[in-house]
Formats: sequence, C-alpha cells, structure tokens
Amino acid sequence: MSAPELEIPHQLGRGLLSTMRSLLVLGQLMTESTGERQILDLAMTAVPSLARCRVVGIEQAGGATRSTATVGLGRQLTQIGAMGGAVTLQDVTWAWAYPLGSPLRDYGFLVVAADAEPNSEEQFLLRALAQQTGSALANRQLHAQELATADELALVNERLRGTVEALQRSMEIHARLTSVAVSDEGRDGIARAVHELTGLPVAIEDRYGNLRAWAGPNRPDPYPKDPAPRREALLRRAQAAGRPIREGGTLVALAHPQGDVLGVICLVDPGGTAGEHEVMALEHGATILAMELARVRSLAESELRIRRDLVDELLTGTDEESALARATALGYDLQRPHRVVVVEGHGRSKDNDALFQAVRHAAREEPAGTLLVARGAQVILLADHEADWESLRQSVIRDLGGGTARITVGEQCSAVDDFPRSYRQARLAMHLLQTAEWDDRAVRFDDLGVYRLLIGNDSLDEVERFVERWIGPLLAYDTQRSADLVRTLTHYLDRGGNYEATAAALIVHRNTLKYRLQRIRQITGHDLSDPETCFNLQLATRAWQTLTALRTTPCPPGG
Repeated sequence: MSAPELEIPHQLGRGLLSTMRSLLVLGQLMTESTGERQILDLAMTAVPSLARCRVVGIEQAGGATRSTATVGLGRQLTQIGAMGGAVTLQDVTWAWAYPLGSPLRDYGFLVVAADAEPNSEEQFLLRALAQQTGSALANRQLHAQELATADELALVNERLRGTVEALQRSMEIHARLTSVAVSDEGRDGIARAVHELTGLPVAIEDRYGNLRAWAGPNRPDPYPKDPAPRREALLRRAQAAGRPIREGGTLVALAHPQGDVLGVICLVDPGGTAGEHEVMALEHGATILAMELARVRSLAESELRIRRDLVDELLTGTDEESALARATALGYDLQRPHRVVVVEGHGRSKDNDALFQAVRHAAREEPAGTLLVARGAQVILLADHEADWESLRQSVIRDLGGGTARITVGEQCSAVDDFPRSYRQARLAMHLLQTAEWDDRAVRFDDLGVYRLLIGNDSLDEVERFVERWIGPLLAYDTQRSADLVRTLTHYLDRGGNYEATAAALIVHRNTLKYRLQRIRQITGHDLSDPETCFNLQLATRAWQTLTALRTTPCPPGG
C-alpha cells in the first residue's frame, strides 16, 4: 500500500527550510545505514528535533515494537488503517501514528505524543520523517535481497561450474576408454588408459588374483596374490557394495557383466589421494573391462565349441571334406601328421575341468597341439607335434599342482580316416596300463611290442585258445575261489622271477608269494624254472591282458 502524500505548508519559513535540509541529511544517513535497527534508531532520535513531541514508540508490521509504551495500540492502528491518524493514549493530550510506508510495503507506524497538538509545519516534518524512514527500510530490504540473490547466484554458478567440470571430465574419461574399446587394445590398453587418466598405477587381475595387465611405475615382482578364501571374501564385499571399495592401499572395482565376476581392476593408491574423478575413471575402466572380458570369453567359448565339434567328428569318423572345411574356418592345418593322445589323471581334487586346463596349458608349452576335448574323466588331444610325451605328462602334473597322470598315444594319422583308429589304439593302451597295473607313465602304442601284435591279430580265436592252453586252469581257479593267482604270475614273470620285487609289487609277504607260486605249479603243472615255459606263460598273461582291454574298449565307428 502506498504512503499518503505529504501536505506541504503554503509558506515555509527559514527554520523549516533548515530543518528540511537536516531531514535530507538524515535520509542520506538512513540510506547508508547497515541495518533496520539503525534506521529506526535514527528516526526515533530525530523526532524531538523536528517537533515538540516525544516518541511513544514504533509499532512495526507483524506486531514487533520498539517501545513498551505502545502496548495496547494494535487494535487502534488496525482501525485507523494504513493512512495513520490520531490515537488515544492514557494521560496524553495529543498522540498520532504516522505510517512508515513505501511503494513496496507498509513497515508499521511511528507513534508520537505531545502535551499540545503540534503546528502544521511540525506535523509536516513528522510525516516526512515517517515516509523517509519507510523508504529507507524499503531500500534496506531491497539491498539485502539483492545481496542474498547475488550470494545465491554465486553459489549456483559455483555449483554449475563444478557440474560442468565434472561433466567435461566424465566425457574425457568416457571418450578415452571408448577409444580403447573400439581400437581393440585389450586389457593392456585399458590399464594404460586408466593410468593416464588418474596418474596412479593400475593392475588388472583375473577372478583369482593373477595379474593380467599393469600400467604405471613400481610393478611388484613377484605380484602378490591373496589366499583363495580371502579373495572370495573381497569379491563378495565388492559385489555387495556395487561400487569401488578400498582394500588396504588399493581401490578395487569388479568387471562383472550379468553378475559373473570375470576380472578385477585395481587403482594402487597407498596415500589415499584418489578423489571423485579417479573413482569415476576406475568405474568407467571396470565397465569397459567387463565388456572386453565378456567379448573375449564369448569368442573363446565359440572357438572352443567349434574345436570340440571338430575333434568329436574326427574321433568318431567323418568325411574328409567336412573336416577340412571346419578346420580351415578355425585357421587350423588338419593335413599335418597327427596322433591321438589320451590323458587321465587328477590333482588334489578330482576336477575334470582342472585336468582339461592342465593338459591344454601343457600341450601349448611343450608344444604338442591345440585341438583337445574332455570326455568323462579323460582328455583327448590331437597332437600335431612329436612331443616328448613323458615331459608332457610331467607338465600336466605340475599344472595340476601335484597328483597323478597317465598318457597313451595312438599311431600317427596321415589322413582324416586314420583318427578313429589312432583314438582306439590310445584307449586300448590306456586300458592295458590299468589291466597290467603298470606305473603311471606315457606310452606310445607303437612301443607296445607283443601287445601291439596281439591287438593287430585279425582272428582272436587263436589268441584265446593260446591263453586257455597256458593259464586257463588258473583263470578258472581265480574265478571259483576269488583268488589272485593270474595276477601273481603276471607280476612274477614281468619282474624276471625276482621274489623281492614281486612281493613288493603285490604288497604281500615273501612267504605268501612262495605259497602262491607253489599253487600255480600244482594247478598248471608247469615248471617255472624252465625259460621256454616262462616265455609262453608271460605271452599268455599279456594276451589275457590284451583280450581284457579289447573287451572293455568299445570300438568307435570307423575304428
């Protein structure tokens, strides 16, 4: 509500003009005042110098007062309205409420009192003082609002500047790592990019904590690796957090597309200097790493599936054109000489996948070949190199972390049609290892001697008659009595009639061995001291082992 216009007296005396000049100076002081309280204090102080009045108080909008003498004025001021007017006070002849108005709002009333009504000039000056006070209060409020707005704008600008800088930084990080993904730089490229963006060393590990890439100075050698339980606990904690976590002096982020942890990217930060931007770079790096590892795994699984299909077809028999076409798609030369290799074994835990990975790694290191497939407890390798098979076996055991391994090798394949035959030979050799109770070793079918001759015999009827002629009674006795005489005779002959070695192999006492040999002489009627007899008996035991292996080895199609 606007303030009432001043009613200027028709004739202004010199005193009034002088007072007006003072009032103008007072207005300037009010304008320059630092706060509302100072403005009101100036107004109250000036009243006695302008009129023969005293200040009763200032009744501000909202009920605040500047003097206790104004108690009870609220209702009267409400009635007289914004224009102001006479008010009634106890023991006061004359009292007036002058509005502290401005174009913006009403700020209350300046209430004055006197023993006699002031003249028109004095009332004019009081009214001018009230309006001037209202204008000063309005200016003060506008100035305060401007300062508050300026502060708020400065704060908003600062926040906006920070947001823009963060957005620019995010875009730089995204652009840099995207270029790595597009250019197919792999794990090494991702590690280099995150190192360049953060200035901190970066390590990329597989799920198990093995180092796969490093960028930056001070690479540890050897690289530390946590025990498996501690590693799994770290992965669980990081998955639950859903963002990078701190582990000692390292920030750790997971590369886990669809929840499956494929790898870990680490920011080496022992001083704890990594801030928001570094964490952002690490998170972007983990995202790109997850995409890269998922792509690599998909390619590896596709290639492994194609290789497995090719191996399966070759082992079971396939036409040459189809096999060569599949091999060409893999970039593999199938027309080189190959051998089919069968591997059995286990480490501390009987994990078939661990055996497969061990054979795969050993075959690449030897080298022996890259085409292999797991079949039950066995791994079948198509070897395209004449490797040192015993060295390969030892490499498999090392990769298993200890344990056992047996390797048998079929004859060389010069054509696609030869693979089923070589596979069957390798399997027969593996059954012979088990039947003959030989120590774990690597055996080539080519080196099986008499066993190979027996297996290659087109008619097994004659072989069976030979076995029956020499050890048939022993076989019958073992079947009827659940005895072990054929096995005892086999070990005895294979060790050249050495009692100590035979007893140790059978894990029996020397006297027990003598008793069994005596029973063998009685049942067969053969003289074990005669070299010719021993030769025929040994040939019969080996023929029996061969027949057993043949009966327990299914013949693959085309084999």
